[in-house]
Amino acid sequence: MRAVDIICKKKDNNELSKEEIEFFINGFVNGSIPDYQASALAMAIVLNGMNSRETADLTSVMMHSGKILDLSSIKGLKVDKHSTGGVGDKTSLVLGPLVASLGAKVAKMSGRGLGHTGGTLDKLESIPGVSISLTQEAFIKQVNEIGIALMGQTNDLVPADKKLYALRDVTATVESLPLISSSIMSKKLATGSDAILLDVKYGEGAFMKSVEDAVNLATVMVEIGKHLKRDTRAIITDMEQPLGLAIGNILEVKEAVNTLKGNGPKDLVELCLEAGSIMLVQSKVYEDREKAKEDLLKNIENGLAFKKLKEFIKAQGGDVSYLDNLDKFETSKYVYEIKAKRDGYLKRAQALTLGTSAMKLGAGRLTKEDLIDYPSGIVIRHKIGDKISKGEVLATCYTNYENVNEVLKEVEEAFSIVSEKVNPLPVIAKYLV
Repeated sequence: MRAVDIICKKKDNNELSKEEIEFFINGFVNGSIPDYQASALAMAIVLNGMNSRETADLTSVMMHSGKILDLSSIKGLKVDKHSTGGVGDKTSLVLGPLVASLGAKVAKMSGRGLGHTGGTLDKLESIPGVSISLTQEAFIKQVNEIGIALMGQTNDLVPADKKLYALRDVTATVESLPLISSSIMSKKLATGSDAILLDVKYGEGAFMKSVEDAVNLATVMVEIGKHLKRDTRAIITDMEQPLGLAIGNILEVKEAVNTLKGNGPKDLVELCLEAGSIMLVQSKVYEDREKAKEDLLKNIENGLAFKKLKEFIKAQGGDVSYLDNLDKFETSKYVYEIKAKRDGYLKRAQALTLGTSAMKLGAGRLTKEDLIDYPSGIVIRHKIGDKISKGEVLATCYTNYENVNEVLKEVEEAFSIVSEKVNPLPVIAKYLV
């Protein structure tokens, strides 16, 4: 078998066998197949695609290119949620403890934020004392004892994806459904969960810009899950505007805490209740989604969900007194308010601009080496469709940087107010469940 023949076969729009995919990916990982041949195959896949069987085989081979977590000693079905990334997306901080409070087992591996999207690990580490460096044994023990644990992705997980992703980034081969979906699913499947809920974002602040594109990606990933015998479902959710109100690490932790205390923004609460009900059915704790949703809301109202968050943070070394008293968190030196210049209705709150602006204020990183300023960020005060009065605060910006006038101007320009009434956007556009 030769790499050039496999490239030629896909270039001519023919189907690759599992053996051919295995030979090529393993050769690329061990160095016997060079970068230039791997980039040629990636381009052939971009141009000609892959069918569902090929995509599932590619995912399986990538998944097995490194260590796979064995979570079989965790009692019950393990369920995980993966978001394709967005602005203000603190869902995991709310959803994990919430579903665990009703008996689901949440064994989650997460990544860091880059660019305009935030990372769950960074948000967790903004709580003093929290450690995400768990051994596999400690990770399993914690899930068995309290129902939830979260750790950073290990370097020996899916090395094929690391190599291929770095290559795709510089060879204009990022935008391909088989390559995107196999990259996401290989990492999720290698972490050992029995069931996965995919939160596929669409809109201005997401990778997929339209509902149709997001549905296409979600469909491919759900098919991969079926081929590899994992219960995989998806929801398509809005990222035209930030999720919730807070953008930035400590700001989002505070919003997550308030949500679990019953004071969360409407869109974040709705997303967590819907997603949580699906995860509880996937984990076979509940048979009926409506009953699951009722009990999720009850556990927010009776304090059990917040109690589970405190158990989770304490187990990972965090100082839970910060959760009881949010005023203990570090605050930014400078605070700026962006005010409406006219009456009307909010038509636009650009997620991408607001996420990028928050990053420039210190809340995110442009490169993996950049340091994050945990208290920095933006809190928006209104959502699309809200009625606005002139002089009303649209957003509050927090930063420890001086000379941020250009960033503040960008924040102001992210909002658009019109005279005509604007219908609010649905949080969830479609279900693949």
